[in-house]
Amino acid sequence: MLTALTTTTCLLALASCASASPSSSNGSGNGNTPRIVNSVTLNGHTFVNKGLVGFGFIPSNFRESTGDTLGGIGSAIDIKYGTFKASKGKFTGTFLVSPDRGYNVDSTVDYQARTHQIDFTLNPYYDAANLTFAAAQNTLSLKYIKTTLGWDRNSVKTSGLSPVAVRPPMWGYQIIALADPQMPIASNAEPHLTIDAEGIVSMPDGSYWLSDEYGPYIYRFSAEGHLIQTIQPPNAFLPRDAQGNLNFTSDVTLATGRVGNQGFENLSLDRKNKVLYAMLQSATLQDGGDGSTTSRYTRLVAYDVSFPVIFRPKLIGEWVVPLPLSSKNKTQASSEMHFISPGVFLTLARDGNGHGNSNDQSKYKQADLFTTIDATDIHNTKFDDPAHPVSPGGVLDPSIKPATYVPFINYLNGTELARFGLHNGDPDDQTNLNAKWESFALGSVNEKEYPDDYFLFTASDNDFISTDGVSLGVPFDAGIDVDNQFMVFRVTLPGVNKQAP
Repeated sequence: MLTALTTTTCLLALASCASASPSSSNGSGNGNTPRIVNSVTLNGHTFVNKGLVGFGFIPSNFRESTGDTLGGIGSAIDIKYGTFKASKGKFTGTFLVSPDRGYNVDSTVDYQARTHQIDFTLNPYYDAANLTFAAAQNTLSLKYIKTTLGWDRNSVKTSGLSPVAVRPPMWGYQIIALADPQMPIASNAEPHLTIDAEGIVSMPDGSYWLSDEYGPYIYRFSAEGHLIQTIQPPNAFLPRDAQGNLNFTSDVTLATGRVGNQGFENLSLDRKNKVLYAMLQSATLQDGGDGSTTSRYTRLVAYDVSFPVIFRPKLIGEWVVPLPLSSKNKTQASSEMHFISPGVFLTLARDGNGHGNSNDQSKYKQADLFTTIDATDIHNTKFDDPAHPVSPGGVLDPSIKPATYVPFINYLNGTELARFGLHNGDPDDQTNLNAKWESFALGSVNEKEYPDDYFLFTASDNDFISTDGVSLGVPFDAGIDVDNQFMVFRVTLPGVNKQAP
């Protein structure tokens, strides 16, 4: 585990010299009622969006303790278990975040997986008046604490390289809970585990679950960053070539299984019932994932992780989730999911436009809701065999009832963005909303009059893009600066299990 940087280096005063302060007018502080932006109904419950209440960012050129640029952290965030606290209208905690596979604009690189811990202070802003961009940054301050590197078996470094080889399963895989299945490795010459991290769940003992795109697998690591356990999904998810061979590379189109760079983007835990959920970013290849207009029917899986050291996590549920479509019938893929209550989830569906993309104006970025309560559970059925797709060519099998999907929070609401000095589209500058929003975390508002109100933290993946970056110790200039943007919404989520983060 790496030590923290010095206070001078670590303190991110997100507005370098921002002198203005937002005049806090939260519901509990001065009697003002939080605003209501919109509401939706699902399963007979009303879910309420009470608007954007916080914004902050980590500069694109900030260095973490290895000397590399601190980037890509919006790929996976969680609030470190037990750290979220409320005091006098302010909220503090520590984010546990994981970047994906490093700065890889030209090709994948040998980037060791890692987690960072970032302290935050939220001073929610509820007034309707627009803040300046500088003043808005005082609503969410962030302070880098430390980095922990990720290690394969026998303390071998992990990698971000696209895997071109497969490591055989460990002896006893079928009966020993902690034994590994076939694993994606950089190459036979460099047989170390490769990870493209996209989801994270913090556990009380300091360990964490991490979902990735290459497998698509779910890994559990110790607090010190050492691999403990691997969950391999059903065969329908595994990337195979036309001959049926496992091939974990993301560089070529295969025959069945997850699409390259569309693996387990989504990971969340029902802490009360000890059920771990993961969802693909879009449909598998056999389910129509090879086309942007046929890839909407993605899959959600559930694993019992009650006693993972003793019993291998057991698949206990699997459902089809219909993702939203653009006006041109293109799938708006899911970049994050969060468990709300049994059968109810938030998901982050979006396009790829915005700051950092050649098209700087987004058309769809939303935190939406879906429920599996009346959906068909397909786990341990023929659909776990890739020979039996759930939606061949993008047409759903009539025997399957998918989850019910309801649009909820629009990130692109111009009025809400303007309150924090932000906008969508031109001018494409630091105040333009980033392209890739990919993570959620929840913290309770802790107000008696609003027992179902939560802060929804969301963060963007900047792809390490900076004009002053460092990758594996080598400086680079990506031609543009894309900061690590964070936003916070206040939401009413009826039915949330009270599970302290």
